[in-house]
Amino acid sequence: MRARGDRYHIHHPFNRMLNEGRATPEQVRGWVANRFYYQIAIPVKDAAVLSNCPDREVRRGWLQRILDHDGHGEDPGGIEAWIRLGMATGLSREEITDLRHVLPGVRFAVDAYLNFARRAPWQESVCSSLTELFAPEIHRERLKGWPSHYPWIEADGLHYFRSRVSQARRDVEEGLALTLAHFDTRALQERALDILQFKLDILWAMNDAMAARYGVSA
Repeated sequence: MRARGDRYHIHHPFNRMLNEGRATPEQVRGWVANRFYYQIAIPVKDAAVLSNCPDREVRRGWLQRILDHDGHGEDPGGIEAWIRLGMATGLSREEITDLRHVLPGVRFAVDAYLNFARRAPWQESVCSSLTELFAPEIHRERLKGWPSHYPWIEADGLHYFRSRVSQARRDVEEGLALTLAHFDTRALQERALDILQFKLDILWAMNDAMAARYGVSA
């Protein structure tokens, strides 16, 4: 599964452009606005896992993911952190949350992922989350490069990336343990690889849509 990391969207030309500092403000804002549609889908996906899972202990552990994104107590959550990232790039809260900038291709890809999570066995939905195996690397790259590449973005807006480095690592441990326990035959392991590839394709397709709309700067 880790070997599939070379197909993670960190390697997509649009993401390479962003992380190498070649993106224009319009391209950065377009990425943030479109990724917001994915961000708000994450807790809905996780709720689908809960609704399909009969195991109380798994549900208790998985619930933390929804709280991380929707917020709880004094923590406003990852969705709010993403809105603040968008505002730090110059977008208004309204134009982020009303989804006016979301491209049809991005909407289609994210909706396909939600439909999968709602209909698949909960173990398969858990497996699909394991693109998080590769997420800490992409967050660390942004934290390292974006302050110098894009000094016009307010520093507080990068809080989402800082918080997800540790959260993604914790989520990977949980999701990987559940996946390894369930997919315990060669046939099931091949299925797990297919599921992971499906999720990788979802993320790649989102970047394809954004590259087509906003271009890729040399």
